[in-house]
Amino acid sequence: MKLQKETKESRQGSAGHDKGYHGKWYDDACGTAFALELIGERWSLLIVRELMLGARRFSDLRAGLPGISAKVLTERLEGLEAAGVLVRRKLAPPVAAQVYELTEWGYRAEPAIQELGRWAARSSGHDPTLPLSPVSLMLSLRTMIDRDAARQVEAAILFVVGEDRFFARLANGELTIARAADSDPAPDFSIRMPRPFPFLRVVYGKEPLKTVVAEGELEASGDLDLAQRVLSIFSLPPKMA
Repeated sequence: MKLQKETKESRQGSAGHDKGYHGKWYDDACGTAFALELIGERWSLLIVRELMLGARRFSDLRAGLPGISAKVLTERLEGLEAAGVLVRRKLAPPVAAQVYELTEWGYRAEPAIQELGRWAARSSGHDPTLPLSPVSLMLSLRTMIDRDAARQVEAAILFVVGEDRFFARLANGELTIARAADSDPAPDFSIRMPRPFPFLRVVYGKEPLKTVVAEGELEASGDLDLAQRVLSIFSLPPKMA
């Protein structure tokens, strides 16, 4: 009985108010249950995914998640903000736009997102030809990298996916990716694509980069031999189910 009392009290805030999260669905002390109560509602985890490479405006989030309504997006953003996963802030003039960005704790969800991605990709039901947002594509590279192979090559890369630009640096087996900035150094090679699927043919379908470029599906410039070496270090895991 003492444990039950302590468990109930642990759900109270500093002023004695119910926090409203842990136990709201499952009444379960497990951290996995709590995580689902925080980000398990439909669209919530995908919103976190879309913010993983930096702050985004409301319109940017809707563009990355075309199936979500403005009403649902507003509700999910409010819930994630109340949970401490993200914050709102205004950009400095002359932009003066409101953006949403993850808290330090929110950014720590990336390993969980990566493991879910690796786990799901082992299912024969996974369809890589479905639409993929630019951020999803970049996170896919960070997830499906062969780190041992990656240690054998270094590169600075510019990815342009539709209107989104990302600068990536591969060094010491690690791939860092951020939204491109004017201060970024010149890349060793650049890859531009109107949509992700042709690029997926190269990265995961293992079609030669120059072949897909020749077909007009991708644009690539710079050291294309280095580009082919870099793109060879990503692969989907084998199917298990």
